[in-house]
Amino acid sequence: MTRRFATCPAAILTLIVLGALATVGAPGAAGRSRAAVAMPGRATGAITIGPSGLRFYIPGRKLPSGPHGTLIWERPLSGGAALGGARNYRVLYKQVGTRGELVAVSGLVSIPHGTAPRGGWPLISFAHGTTGIADQCAPSRLPRDSSYPLLDSWIKAGYAVLRTDYEGLGGPGPHPYLIGRSEGYGVLDIVRAAHELDPALSERLVITGHSQGGHAALWAASLAHVYTPEVKLRGIVAFAPASHIATEAAFLKTVTASSLTPLAAEILRGIDIGYASLHIGSLLTPAAAKLYPQTLTTCLNGLGSAKSFGGLPLDQLVLRSANIAPVIADLVKNDPGKLKIGAPVLLAQGLADQTVLPAFTQQLSQSLSGVGDVVTLRTYAGATHGSVLEAAQADVAKFLKRRFGR
Repeated sequence: MTRRFATCPAAILTLIVLGALATVGAPGAAGRSRAAVAMPGRATGAITIGPSGLRFYIPGRKLPSGPHGTLIWERPLSGGAALGGARNYRVLYKQVGTRGELVAVSGLVSIPHGTAPRGGWPLISFAHGTTGIADQCAPSRLPRDSSYPLLDSWIKAGYAVLRTDYEGLGGPGPHPYLIGRSEGYGVLDIVRAAHELDPALSERLVITGHSQGGHAALWAASLAHVYTPEVKLRGIVAFAPASHIATEAAFLKTVTASSLTPLAAEILRGIDIGYASLHIGSLLTPAAAKLYPQTLTTCLNGLGSAKSFGGLPLDQLVLRSANIAPVIADLVKNDPGKLKIGAPVLLAQGLADQTVLPAFTQQLSQSLSGVGDVVTLRTYAGATHGSVLEAAQADVAKFLKRRFGR
């Protein structure tokens, strides 16, 4: 896999096992402070300037008081993952973790320069595609990913753009990859944190995401009315979202392509973190067990090298005798196909996508419609898993304008 993380193999995920619960390390606070911002129904207090460098991601032993979505600290950002035409901040905030406790999660907030329109800057919470499980794979730690130029277009159009790293990716603890509630909570709680950072933000929100992030966007939308009821959810845009994950999980033992093995290894690591009783290590082949520690230290593109899981055929990852039925059962729990969304959904799918297959997104559209969701599916001839973002840009711009009433 190349450095273009936006071409996340999210539905290669449909060929294997995805997801997992995870514990997240404990928390804390401290640093330089500036003026408090009071938000109705939220904790108030001084906004803290976080430490520089990697220390930014390491809160102390105890998180500051306040509910999920409370801003722990922030730090102005220039260069790196900063968006053009905006004031950019790296943030650390609280969300409910996979085990029900409050955990620290990192992300990015980008607010257009200038005076906010009446009612505040409309918000877009964007969920990114697969990068890896290791902390250094968090988008807020990386140079700007050129795969997402549409983010700059949203700033230019007058929308604030929020980008969670997800639980355990960058911040304390391991990343519970493709666990719907964890992803969704991260996408929603950065909205609350952004309001503490800048009061000139609207409560009007559109949730967007690509690949793994499309999966996250759908889950976030389904949780919003209960988890963050103050948010005015206007719509959802999911670019090639991961779905129907469990459908082809049996291929784990039959597909020989080594290009799939790095992602499968990360997925197994996630399951190992969340479900220790499954004893994932005992399911691995000797060759896979030797490489397994790399899943905690190397990003997805690195795992694809010939010296790592990229040199191991997929059908040599787990033992032939391994029982993966419990894993398949958990995949079904995290599929977005039956979620009640509560706002219009735009699905954008490239017909040349070899990662998230068009047939799966078609089925997703039908299943969401079947539970009463209002869904529009747009397909793009010749568009791949990555280029669908550019192909759909005009349709998405129209959707955003309609949903924000502009």
